[in-house]
Amino acid sequence: MQVARSTIHGEGTPVNAPASTVEELTTQRDRAQQDHAALVARGLKLDLTRGKPSPRQLDLADDLVDLQGPLTSAAGTDLRNYGGLQGLPELRAIFSDELQVPVEQLLAAGNSSLELMHDALVFAQLGTLPGGQRRWVDEPEIAFLCPVPGYDRHFALCERFGIKMIQVPMTPDGPDMDVVERLVAEDPKVKGIWCVPKYSNPDGTVYSDETVRRLAAMPTAAPDFRIFWDNAYAVHHLTDEAAEIADLLALCAEHGNADRAFVFGSTSKITFAGGGVAFFGSSPANIEWWQAATAKRSIGPDKINQLRHVRFLRDAEGLREHMRKHAALIRPKFDAVDKILTAELDGTGLASWTKPAGGYFISLQVPEGCARAVVAKAKEAGIALTPAGATHPYGDDPTDSVIRIAPTFPDQAELEEAITGLTTCVRLVGTEKLLADRQS
Repeated sequence: MQVARSTIHGEGTPVNAPASTVEELTTQRDRAQQDHAALVARGLKLDLTRGKPSPRQLDLADDLVDLQGPLTSAAGTDLRNYGGLQGLPELRAIFSDELQVPVEQLLAAGNSSLELMHDALVFAQLGTLPGGQRRWVDEPEIAFLCPVPGYDRHFALCERFGIKMIQVPMTPDGPDMDVVERLVAEDPKVKGIWCVPKYSNPDGTVYSDETVRRLAAMPTAAPDFRIFWDNAYAVHHLTDEAAEIADLLALCAEHGNADRAFVFGSTSKITFAGGGVAFFGSSPANIEWWQAATAKRSIGPDKINQLRHVRFLRDAEGLREHMRKHAALIRPKFDAVDKILTAELDGTGLASWTKPAGGYFISLQVPEGCARAVVAKAKEAGIALTPAGATHPYGDDPTDSVIRIAPTFPDQAELEEAITGLTTCVRLVGTEKLLADRQS
């Protein structure tokens, strides 16, 4: 299967490589201090904290609010009334192929996939999953595997429910499956794993077919083990070569683990982030379990909003056409970040970074022990970054080296100014650490 990969840039020298002499390092440190002082004096106020769509991206969906025609589904159902817990079939059909879930096994719900992930954890705590022996809340302890670097909101959900988090290193093909397979096979407390399989947050990794197959096939000590498959960037390509991933649901069924996967997706970064539609897909047994739990919580989703999306997107090709417009707006921003990082940091040994083929983030790696200091120096200069450590459970990056860059929201000029300032902070903190190491 053809895959568009994230690549690593800035590896001309290892991240921890020292300069040749103390004198050279001192000169570099002094220059970086001067540059940082000048940066602080400018009084900037720039924000790269969250991966939000820019106003121009939101403008692409303005026609969404202009709903014309009768408020009925394709089958003639009056959408102003109660019911329709599964969501509009015509909307589910638009997203079925991209999320790799058969229409009849895909639900269209409210505006947030994070809300659905929260509900999945609540429902598993308070009701027995298909294949399970008891409710999760009745277990002495439960744990989730967390590939790192990863998505901070996944980790926040685990913290909210007291779920122990176990870090698993990421590889260029996805989570380290040797580690995953060992942990799930030996410990029944491990009930799940978080996965962002395409253009993962923050490093842009695309899971290989072999990784997906191993996730589907691996033996697990917990009979109710679940893969939380957050396919948030299923259609968010930055190049003309769209990444493809293996069909997890089909592979789970093929290997006798049909109930293993929970698939999530949404239109949050496709139309309106605050007014979109979220999706949940799984096996027939899991869908029946989900709907039984959801029926106690809601009479039905906002079908009028779902109808808006059907009429705006039209069909699967309309969705792809719309996403090409998004790519045209944000691809230059990703290119600008890579260009500036290359110009300022390539070959210095102070940083490496990803150049993803899709998604919303770039992962910057600085020398060990430097990420928090870089973020603090950036803050002094008026450049807000995602807190160092946010890419790891409990906000603790053991190496203190990963910084997540979110290029999409600022306009081009502000983004370029912020990234240029960030490189100044990297040079300052990096050379100070190298000098201290050499002098110790």
